[in-house]
Amino acid sequence: MKKIFYILLLTFVFANLFGQDLKMEYKNFQSLSYEQADAKADSFVNLMTMEELIAYVGGDKSFFIREIPRLNLREVYMTDATQGVHIRKKFNKFDLSKYQLTKSTAFPCPILLTSAWNRELTYSYAISIGEECRAGGIGILLGPGMNHYRHSQCGRNFEYFGEDPFLRSQLIAEYVKGVQSTGTVATLKHFVANNTEFYRRKSNSIIDERTLFEIYLPAFKSGIDAGATAVMTSYNLLNGEWAGQSEYVIKDLLRKQLGFRWLVMTDWWSVWDGEKVVKSGQDLEMPAAYALKDIKQLLDEGKIQLAEIKTMAKNILRTYFAMKLDERKPESEYNQTFAQHESIALQTVREGIVLLKNRNSILPLKQNIKSILVVGEYAGKIIGGGGSAEVKGYNHKILIDELKKEFGKKVIYQKKPSIKEIKKADIVICNIGTKDSEGWDRPFELHADQEKLARLCVENNPNTIVIVTTGSGVRMTDWNDKAAAIIYGWYVGQNGNIALTEIISGKTNPSGKLPISIEKEFKDSPGYDYIPKGEHLYSDWNDEAEKKHPVYDVKYSEGVFTGYRWYESKNIDPLYPFGFGLSYTTFEYSDLKISKEIFTAEDKITVELKVKNTGSVKGKEIVQLYVQDLESSIPRPLKELKGFIKIELESGEAKTVKFALDKSAFSFWYIEKHDWLAEAGEFNILIGASSKDIRLQKAVTLIDKMK
Repeated sequence: MKKIFYILLLTFVFANLFGQDLKMEYKNFQSLSYEQADAKADSFVNLMTMEELIAYVGGDKSFFIREIPRLNLREVYMTDATQGVHIRKKFNKFDLSKYQLTKSTAFPCPILLTSAWNRELTYSYAISIGEECRAGGIGILLGPGMNHYRHSQCGRNFEYFGEDPFLRSQLIAEYVKGVQSTGTVATLKHFVANNTEFYRRKSNSIIDERTLFEIYLPAFKSGIDAGATAVMTSYNLLNGEWAGQSEYVIKDLLRKQLGFRWLVMTDWWSVWDGEKVVKSGQDLEMPAAYALKDIKQLLDEGKIQLAEIKTMAKNILRTYFAMKLDERKPESEYNQTFAQHESIALQTVREGIVLLKNRNSILPLKQNIKSILVVGEYAGKIIGGGGSAEVKGYNHKILIDELKKEFGKKVIYQKKPSIKEIKKADIVICNIGTKDSEGWDRPFELHADQEKLARLCVENNPNTIVIVTTGSGVRMTDWNDKAAAIIYGWYVGQNGNIALTEIISGKTNPSGKLPISIEKEFKDSPGYDYIPKGEHLYSDWNDEAEKKHPVYDVKYSEGVFTGYRWYESKNIDPLYPFGFGLSYTTFEYSDLKISKEIFTAEDKITVELKVKNTGSVKGKEIVQLYVQDLESSIPRPLKELKGFIKIELESGEAKTVKFALDKSAFSFWYIEKHDWLAEAGEFNILIGASSKDIRLQKAVTLIDKMK
């Protein structure tokens, strides 16, 4: 074992040094089959008393599935969340230290991971988090968070995977496979349409069926198909009923339409009516049985049936046995994997940082530069998203320290510089940002002091490089044109500033691309009018105000025209489009070929093209495939992402990339039949470097079955 470990460690060290893709080796966890787990769960339910059944469907000690010592059913600890293990030694009055790690890796935020557009990297990222759960004896990870990026102000966008359902679905599948390969339960959350933190328990998402199936459900379907064994319902109402107690949400959408057969749990304090909870298809109320406190009375009155409680308990136990949670305990051998996890975190930032602007190739910085003034508080500390997803990490690498290591005495740090200092410097690196968090939304506009600092720098030094540290889109409209370079750094985690410095110095060639559109003004966004008239954003936890706040409607009137689909349908130019990102090299696309230009819905077609690195340095390119429906009977977006491939090319090297498309790439949700429809007609296959930069295209025709 030691020999294998050191071989793996050396592999990661070399990958770290030379910027190679990291492919993790691990011992694959073997779960029980559905049938095996179901039979075992059934046998235990038949042994449980009524009192045990009633107790089992409510959480215990805030973060546990409760134990039943008489039946040797062990308690199971759950932890947050998508970007690493949140260490929580106490919560309310409960001591959770038994299940806590002494440290956990603070990974870069999931929207940065999404910006890498790398399936393999996502898989390794998720394995790392699953392994840290195993180290702490944690059975259930309360992630991945995967809600749609509807607008830039949502406080939890940093936890999610962007604005496109295809991109989100592809990466969520890899995330689920990675986590569950370690024996840790992946929990898909928040089901469904939780797209704001503004009084989130009182927001009523009004969405039509087509929009649900085309935009909001695909990632959940992908996660379910990948094997996720838990789902968490959301805080919001969907079309008038709280998601966690809605038969339509759980029994119809989740269980019937998407085929989910495992554990469903509520989000914490998110349901109100015990009778509805039981009848909805919900299994486990967290953090405890509050709505279900009168469950015995409901049974006595005949409003619910014991068989329904048994079904809830059985669904919990099915996941419990399938994932062998009865065997879960802290496993110290997984502590040896932390060095690998740090390497994965670093590689994620190398691939996920997005270079938005680079006037006159100011980056990478030249060797003859004499002075670099670094400004802004964000350069002097580690910033990440807050709330349940917060992970503190260890071995923190501060940006200013890394810049000094790389550039030496040329670097001077001033949190609040004078105009004289700004004008004097050869280069100004201005690090601005936002502090995003669960619990509240934040303005699209930067805080006044951050906006002022950015303007001060770009207006007094034409060689200003702006680094944006954030978890979502921010307004850059008034200083974008004056900046020499803009690096969208997101939240880089505990060691990502190493990668950020490498990009500034040229040791790493940036390859991230935006998984969102960044608008010029918030009013351009499809979701800009979600806040009730006369109200305004707040900051910090506001639970008492939320309790008093009435339910308010959020009308998803944009339908399927969200993200880049919205901007293109409205002919609105965003500041930076979906899929955009610069490199220190250039790529040429050519020789587009399609295996069948006339095909039926039963056919699969292959799309291939050549990509060549026409610049002077090695680089990675994300090739994007979009489908455009030219003859649809209903309104459809101008284009929809249906494929992407990330490749690495040496200077002058060319490779052929291939995509495989089936009928799903050409389908829309047909409300009349409540099903997907690939409608006959002409389509364009579009190949681009972003949603706005289409390099190649070719028409194909979908026909009905030949007679």
